Amino acid sequence: MTAIPSALPVLILHTGDPDDTLKSQFGGYADQLAQAAGLAPDDMEIVAVHAGQRPRPPSSYRAALITGSPAMVTDKEPWSEDTAAWLREAAAAGLPMFGVCYGHQLLAHALGGKVGYNPAGREVGTQTVELLPPATGDKLLEGLPPTFPAQMLHAQTVLQAPPGSAVLARSDLDGHQMIRIGRNVFSTQFHPEFGPDFILAHLERYGRRYAAENLDVPGLSANVRATPVAGSLLRRFLDAYAPA
Repeated sequence: MTAIPSALPVLILHTGDPDDTLKSQFGGYADQLAQAAGLAPDDMEIVAVHAGQRPRPPSSYRAALITGSPAMVTDKEPWSEDTAAWLREAAAAGLPMFGVCYGHQLLAHALGGKVGYNPAGREVGTQTVELLPPATGDKLLEGLPPTFPAQMLHAQTVLQAPPGSAVLARSDLDGHQMIRIGRNVFSTQFHPEFGPDFILAHLERYGRRYAAENLDVPGLSANVRATPVAGSLLRRFLDAYAPA
């Protein structure tokens, strides 16, 4: 009997991790992304590009997800620039992709946008995301409320979206919270994969540093809450653009 070929795996481009304490408690960024996307081990291939691993050609996958990272896109580290080149190749090949935080910025950088430090400062904690008119009619966002809470954790941001892209959402501190490039490449500055427990633990761990930046850490911690709408986006993306 001939075996029925299984669906191609989803690639997770792993670009970094939280510190060891948070990682031991909550898992690495690739693990958190896989969990939020509803991926079983057999459904995915995690490639730790930040550790020198390289993905196979884009045709080997049915979609690619790109994680967050403590690294900065503007440092243009060799592994990051190599990954940007792969993302250009994948976009040209029509591969559905979804980048988060660093992944959002790296996609923008790779495809002609501009990344740098957010002029409005660091954005952290649970903040409100507002959908913009270009989001209307997109099957990924169909039926979502016009505003919803999402978890934030970034200092750099997309300063200029890539040519021909659509800006789908904003927040008070960031005009590029969600971008669509072409038909099936999406990215969010916010983190669909983070739960409130992770954000609270992060705020506790880095509270002193953030207080030195004049952030209201007790206020940010008190505002942390669940983000089910944002948290649904990775699964919605795979269901809509890369079903198994």
